[in-house]
Amino acid sequence: MSFFSKNLEYLRKSKYMSRSELAEKLNVNQSTISRWENEDMGVTVDNAYDVAQFFNVSMADLTGVDLTIKNSPPISKLDVLFNKTKNILNDDERAMIEATMERAIKKYEEEKNKNGDI
Repeated sequence: MSFFSKNLEYLRKSKYMSRSELAEKLNVNQSTISRWENEDMGVTVDNAYDVAQFFNVSMADLTGVDLTIKNSPPISKLDVLFNKTKNILNDDERAMIEATMERAIKKYEEEKNKNGDI
């Protein structure tokens, strides 16, 4: 399996995205994503660039490094859900969610401290 194919599948799954969701973001057909991942079809430089930009990785890493074993911090499902709000919520709504999350984390940490769990 080529690095591109393996990395595309890895990056897509790490973002908890279906092939159809990624295809929509990249303006290609779902079958194109499947064919790229299964090496049934080559990818153009322009499409590879779009994939690299979407996942915020370099073209060199996307096509020349096994990202499944490269050290990178895991992406939590909460990160994915919050990132999905980019196109749904406005800046004020996102700020409100961030503030709510920060208060919840602070309250959780205070409770743990009070109970001697930290």
